[in-house]
Amino acid sequence: MLINAQLLLQFQRCQRRPFLDVHGDYRQREIPNELVLKVQQDKKAHHQRIVTKLSYYEPDYPAGNWQAGAAATVKLMEQGVSYIHRGVLLTTYGDKYTLLSRPDLLVKQPGESCFGNWNYVPVNIELGKRPKQEYQVVIAFHAQVLATVQGVILDKAGLILRDKDKTYVVDLDKWTPQMLNILAEYTQVIESLEAPEIFISRQKCNLCPWYNYCYAIAQSQQHLSLLPGVTPIRYTQLQNLSITTLESLADTHPSTLENLTGFDSNVAAKLVVQAQSVFTKQPLILPDPLSLEYLTLTAPIELYFDIEAQPDLNLDYLLGVLVVDRTANTEEFYSFLAETPEEEKLIWQQFLNLVNQYPQAPIYHFCAYELDTVQRLAKLYRTPHAQIRPVLNRFIDIYEQLIQSVALPIDSYALKVIARWLGFTWREQEANGAKCIYWYDQWLETGDRHLLAIIQEYNEDDCRATRTVKDWLVSFFQRKSGDDYSE
Repeated sequence: MLINAQLLLQFQRCQRRPFLDVHGDYRQREIPNELVLKVQQDKKAHHQRIVTKLSYYEPDYPAGNWQAGAAATVKLMEQGVSYIHRGVLLTTYGDKYTLLSRPDLLVKQPGESCFGNWNYVPVNIELGKRPKQEYQVVIAFHAQVLATVQGVILDKAGLILRDKDKTYVVDLDKWTPQMLNILAEYTQVIESLEAPEIFISRQKCNLCPWYNYCYAIAQSQQHLSLLPGVTPIRYTQLQNLSITTLESLADTHPSTLENLTGFDSNVAAKLVVQAQSVFTKQPLILPDPLSLEYLTLTAPIELYFDIEAQPDLNLDYLLGVLVVDRTANTEEFYSFLAETPEEEKLIWQQFLNLVNQYPQAPIYHFCAYELDTVQRLAKLYRTPHAQIRPVLNRFIDIYEQLIQSVALPIDSYALKVIARWLGFTWREQEANGAKCIYWYDQWLETGDRHLLAIIQEYNEDDCRATRTVKDWLVSFFQRKSGDDYSE
């Protein structure tokens, strides 16, 4: 059985993923979404930018014939060429495994090897901006296989990261032992008859083709990893106390948890209420909720603000504002769109002109990105502090207000999950922030204005969803408190 670097990379992110890749039913996998395709395209473009600067050789062999590829790679190494692109290296591991290594580059350097007074060092080209553990483990894997081919153990390898001028040097004395431990764990999992336990971690799982398959199983089990606030560390602590079901956690006294690793009194109390909310399917007020007085005393005019961005370009290309005039009972949406990156300054000024027309209006948003972005744009375009400070003082983060005040019977506090629970629907059902990044890239490439229209519609719906959440939060606390606040 072959073990390659990709399987080892995925194993570090999720032990379940490579098991399913090897033993799972591929009909259960999802096709790559737009964000996955974009990441693949970006990585390919970054890779191409690096290798086009080099005079390299590439082994010639029939596709999939790894033995022929390894022989062709050894031949190039014997010749002492300076760079080998996507060479093939093979070695055995245990009785039943073959390690297949295909580093992005093999770079010739002075030294000893079975080929002569030179040897090769593996270098990988990675899209990330920092040398993540998973990158360093993978390059240690390549170096380990390379050592058996050229007959010399290296102490250094390299990573070429995005936006970095120099190759990052990986300490193989540090990372090889960790890699060997991970490799041994991987073989144990692969040889098992059952897949590792599910743990849904959206940040790591969202790009996985098995996500929907695993998520459906987790839902059927009411798995605790679906509960907001349950991290891997906290989950382990709960397991140690035999708290493995939603009901058992809902029945737990917070004092049982507050001294455990990953908990404190506040976290413990909130997590128990969260479990109670999901178990009873009812929203519940958290202990010591924030005062929402300034939310309930609704202003005559309210602004709801949402941004669409292209992170790779460090560009905020769409600033959307929904103006709600409660006195006149009117609404109007303003979409300040940069059709090219150069227009970001223009839409920034258009945004300022609009919000300054309503100097007393609160500016509602969801999560910290909008506030952080306004600060960034003000600094970038040298907006005077005296002008931007009154605007920033009007920002109110609905997300923070909500998560500090109430537990909802949902498995995520993302805007879409909350708003859909409240009955709000997006006009483009499949739209999301990641797809907007992809669509804006496609707009820049193709000039298809339909893509811009979809993005603008999605941005408006995000603003309206933020309003829906804010209005519900106000109404919920009014009902719970019994106070009669006038609109």
